[in-house]
Amino acid sequence: MKPQHVVLAVLITAIWGINFSVIKLGLATVDPLILAGIRFSLCALPAIFFIRKPDVAWRYIIGYGLVFGIGLWGVVNLGIKAGLSAGIASLVLQFSAFFTILLGGVVFKEALTRFQVLGMLVAFAGLLCIITISDGSVTLPGVLLVLLGAGAWSVANVINKKARTKDVFAFLVWSSAFAPIPLFVLDYAVNGSAGYTALVHQVDSTAILSILFQVYPNTLFAYWIWNSLLKTYPVSTVAPLSLLVPIFGMLGSVLVFNESVPTSKVLAVILIVLGLAVGLYGQRLFNALSARTARTSL
Repeated sequence: MKPQHVVLAVLITAIWGINFSVIKLGLATVDPLILAGIRFSLCALPAIFFIRKPDVAWRYIIGYGLVFGIGLWGVVNLGIKAGLSAGIASLVLQFSAFFTILLGGVVFKEALTRFQVLGMLVAFAGLLCIITISDGSVTLPGVLLVLLGAGAWSVANVINKKARTKDVFAFLVWSSAFAPIPLFVLDYAVNGSAGYTALVHQVDSTAILSILFQVYPNTLFAYWIWNSLLKTYPVSTVAPLSLLVPIFGMLGSVLVFNESVPTSKVLAVILIVLGLAVGLYGQRLFNALSARTARTSL
């Protein structure tokens, strides 16, 4: 990759990691489901009037919008609101990679490799480290909700793969239009009008900046740049940089909320990132090393 493109890729992972702290800031005055609803409203509008509908079936657009908007970010917002720190949330959400592998095995009949199994076991050890943390940054409901969000992300990945869209940005914009109304209705069904009353009377500049950051730098700009890089370079070159997301997520939580980083958290980060690396890229690295060894021996 060209140096400027490496910088861009790292910048995107930093934005995605810091976004978890930005979400937590917004949740101080805005209900989780309302926050997600506003986010996806602005992701869709007014862009949807200027971007051509992607050439995929409506069921994929609607399904992705509902799962990505409600199942992923609506639920992750609930998890952070339930007491999970921004840094830990960014780390736990990475389990979506393993859920996607498992779901891919069911839907696409893709066999698990030994590296994927090993990676899952290593990452699971990191999850056990997280559960033992007792500094107030971890709650069991929060962990379970974010794991549920990770599962939803894996479903969204499968929908995206089955849709086979080439215009990912248009797919994101159009699918975003189907998340807001269900999110707003769900919040009203659970909390009545309290969340909307608080939105009118308590929303502050921090919440507004949180929403704008989630919509423009984090979603529209970041996905546009990331997918442009994926079109320019092999996936194997760009994708590994996404391992930086939980690291930036933890760093952002430390800087914004002064989150403590005891040994158990450091170990959890190392184990989960290592597990992801082994599970997602271990086979590829092993094959490359084997081929290099074979060439050297000739």
